[in-house]
Amino acid sequence: MSMEWFDRVVGELQDHLESICEKYDQEGQMAVERGSKHPRIEFFVDYDDGEREYFYILYFDPHNEEFYTETIDEELEQPARVILSDIDDIVDAVHEGFHDFINDDEDELDIVYATEDDDTIYYEDDDIDEDEELYVAEVVDEDDILEEIDVEWETPEVTAFLKEDEVEVTYQFGLVQETGDGVLRRVNRLWSEDDELIKDETNFIFTKEEAPTIIAMIASHMESMQGYED
Repeated sequence: MSMEWFDRVVGELQDHLESICEKYDQEGQMAVERGSKHPRIEFFVDYDDGEREYFYILYFDPHNEEFYTETIDEELEQPARVILSDIDDIVDAVHEGFHDFINDDEDELDIVYATEDDDTIYYEDDDIDEDEELYVAEVVDEDDILEEIDVEWETPEVTAFLKEDEVEVTYQFGLVQETGDGVLRRVNRLWSEDDELIKDETNFIFTKEEAPTIIAMIASHMESMQGYED
C-alpha cells in the first residue's frame, strides 16, 4: 500500500485552495490525520471564542490509492462513497463544501418565538415583508425517532460518572439493525433536594466512517476539558 499519492496531494492542496478562493485563504484551515486505517484530511474553521467547526473530510484508501468522501444516498438512504480521482476534483469538492458551509451560516433563520403548548417554533426570514406570514417548522423529538428504529443494544448501561445521591451519567452502545449505524445513548439522572429523580435521555446516531473522527476530536481535546470537580 503506497502513501505517495496521499503525500503529494497533501503537499499541493493548501496552495491550490488558497489561490482560488480568497475567503478560504482568510478562514479555512486543514489538518492531516495519518494514524487511522484510512488517513484523512480534515477542513475546518476556527472562531475567536475557541470553537471549531469541520466543513469537509477527505479520506484516502491506501489499498486502492484513491481519495473519497462520504455522503448519503438519498434514494437508498444509506452511506455512499464518492471517489475523487485527481487534484482538480479534490480542490473543487473542498471549495464547494466550504462555500456550502459559509452559505448555511449566512442563511440561518431567526426564531421569532416558540410556543409552550406544542412542539412548534416560528421563524422569520429576513427577506420577507412585514405583512407576510411567518412559517412554521415542527420540532421532532429525537427519542421519538429512535422508537421507530430497530436498535439492538450491544452493551448494558455503563456508568461514566456517579456522585452519590446527586448525579449519575450512563452510556449504552447499540446498532441500528437496518443500516448498521452506531447509536450512543446517554442517560443523565439527577436527584433534587426533595429526593426527586429527574431523568434526561439523549441518543446520537453515527456511521462507522464517522466514528474515528469523533474519537479523534474528543481525544485531542481531553486535556482542555473540565470535570465535575473543576
